[in-house]
Amino acid sequence: MTDKKPDLKGRLALVTGASRGIGYFLAKELAACGAHVIAVARTVGGLEELDDEIKTAGGEATLVPLDLTDMAGIDRIGGAIHERWGKLDIMVANAGILGVIAPLGHVEAKVFEKVMNINVTGTWRLIRTVDPLLRASDAGRAIVMSSGAAHSARAFWGPYAASKAAVEAMARSWADETKNMPLRVNSVNPGATRTAMRAQAMPGEDPATLPHPSEVAAKILPLASPELTETGLIFDVKKNHFTRYQMPQ
Repeated sequence: MTDKKPDLKGRLALVTGASRGIGYFLAKELAACGAHVIAVARTVGGLEELDDEIKTAGGEATLVPLDLTDMAGIDRIGGAIHERWGKLDIMVANAGILGVIAPLGHVEAKVFEKVMNINVTGTWRLIRTVDPLLRASDAGRAIVMSSGAAHSARAFWGPYAASKAAVEAMARSWADETKNMPLRVNSVNPGATRTAMRAQAMPGEDPATLPHPSEVAAKILPLASPELTETGLIFDVKKNHFTRYQMPQ
């Protein structure tokens, strides 16, 4: 896939988890390419900082302070976008939580349920509320953040790995449902990145050895391009290419 930055002038992009990490820098990249960014996150300070940076660079943003445990709030996003713009061109489902790194039998029920609620149910609610809006676009693009954990299923990563495997399965089903439409739906494995979540998972790791989220965001950006043809795949940032799933015979 080309590293050329897409022309997103006049396009509308929604990014969840936009107050920090990959979501923050991807929102900045989208705005720099001309998109009006709807930035969603629960951390108001991070959103305001993002808004300042986007506007300083000549871009436009709309801030939506929202905790993604607020399912009714997620549902309202679609209606608000429809009322103001009538469509959505780009969706980045980036928000998520790690939970805990622990043996499955030691994970508290409330922790497991919160991981599933935010990572899986929250993503599904987001898909449901923006699906008609993306279909209304001439080139709708959905980018769903996953993780290598969904495939490696490493010891002690059970809840997070299960949640990301579920998210990938939803994205694949959605892509298959819309394969004959202009909408393109792909998952992303960002790989190890210098984020707060990574530091929580690997407290002894030197963050300087990891790519900065701005580097990762720049590689994900082309998935928002109206020129993109791929759908139903997973984009591996480290390898910088799409991986096709093995389909049953």
